Amino acid sequence: MTDPIADMLTRIRNAQTVDKTEVVVPFSKMKLEIATILKQEGFIKSVATREAGSDGNRFDEIVIGLKYTSTKEPAITALKRISKPGERVYATKEQLPRVLNNLGIAIISTSHGLMTNKQARKSGLGGEVICEIY
Repeated sequence: MTDPIADMLTRIRNAQTVDKTEVVVPFSKMKLEIATILKQEGFIKSVATREAGSDGNRFDEIVIGLKYTSTKEPAITALKRISKPGERVYATKEQLPRVLNNLGIAIISTSHGLMTNKQARKSGLGGEVICEIY
């Protein structure tokens, strides 16, 4: 696997397609930060980590509880990976993307850690545009 973040986003997208209540992804600090931002912004229901050894797994995992509306529609309409290993995409503080006229979010990797495009704009920071969610 060359792009673990794209793998995480694809797992979430696929799980929502078949109406799963949760999805399990391998642990990394970056993926945990992305999942935490999704929780704070209301796109997912819960985020938890599961340590190695429980349930016969060898590695730590992140368990993401998916969120649906009352009509069984996923809370996340689209997940799009922007910066890829073969083509990194950076934005200055003036060039930060506005996702769906500010109804969605972009996750930005800044010198102060991962944050949404709205938080980065308030802080006056630019950085690598990881993904867009709406």
